[in-house]
Amino acid sequence: MNQIFLEIGNFKIYWYSIILLIAFSLGISLALKTCKKEKIEISKIVDYFFYMVPLCLIGARIYYVLFNLDYYSKNIIDIFKVWEGGLAIHGGIIVGVIFTIYYTKRKKINFWQLVDILCISLILGQIIGRWGNFMNSEAYGPVTTYSTLHNMHIPEFIIKGMKINGVYHHPTFLYESLWNLIGLIIILITKKVLLKLNKYNYGTLCSIYLIWYGIGRFFIEGMRQDSLMFGSIRIAQLVSIISIVSGMIIILYVNLNKRVKK
Repeated sequence: MNQIFLEIGNFKIYWYSIILLIAFSLGISLALKTCKKEKIEISKIVDYFFYMVPLCLIGARIYYVLFNLDYYSKNIIDIFKVWEGGLAIHGGIIVGVIFTIYYTKRKKINFWQLVDILCISLILGQIIGRWGNFMNSEAYGPVTTYSTLHNMHIPEFIIKGMKINGVYHHPTFLYESLWNLIGLIIILITKKVLLKLNKYNYGTLCSIYLIWYGIGRFFIEGMRQDSLMFGSIRIAQLVSIISIVSGMIIILYVNLNKRVKK
C-alpha cells in the first residue's frame, strides 16, 4: 500500500494521519451536536475536547511504546513518528476515562450522560480509524489465500492490500471495523427504543459499548499477527475481558442507582 497521501519535496502527509483526522473530526462533531441536543453547555464540551484529544493521543502512543520497549529503547527518535502508526486504542481510552472523571467533576457535568454520548463518537471513530491500519499494512491476521478472501466476497482492493511480503493475510482491520459498525447500529437502536419506552438510564450505552467491543476485540485480537504482548499474554485480550466485565457491572449499577437515571 502507498502510505503517503501527499508528498511535496521532503514534506509528506500520510494516509494514516488523514484517516485519524477524519475519525476525530466526525466523532467530535457528532458529540457536540448530541451535547447541544441534550442541553449540555457547549463551551464546556469544546474545552473538554481541546484537552482530551491530545491527551488520548499521547496515552495511546505511550501505551504502544511501553509494550514495544525492546525496539523503542534502541530507537528513541521513532517514538515521535506517530504518522507511521503505533497508536493503541486501549491506552487512549484509559487516559480518556481518567480525564473525563476529573473534568466532569470539576465542571459539574453528569459523567454517565457524557460517556454515553462519547461512546457513540468513539465507536464511530474506531470504524473509520481501522482503515488507517489498512493503509499502513498493519493490524492484519494470519496467512491465507487469494481464493479464500475472494470467496468471502471481500473487495478486490482490500485483497490486494492484504498481500504483504508476498503472501495474503486476513484483513482483521476490516473485521473489527465491521464489528464496530454493527455495534454502533445496536447502540443507536437501543437508545431509541429505551427513550421511547422511557426506560433509558445514563451509562447504558457505555456498558453496551464495553461489552460489544470487548467481545469482538477479544476474538479478532486472537487472529492478529502484531499483538502487543506481555510474555505469552495478548494484552488486548486481557483488556477485552476487563472491558466485558466492567460493562456488565456498569449496566447493573446504572439501572439500580437512581442518581444516574435520566
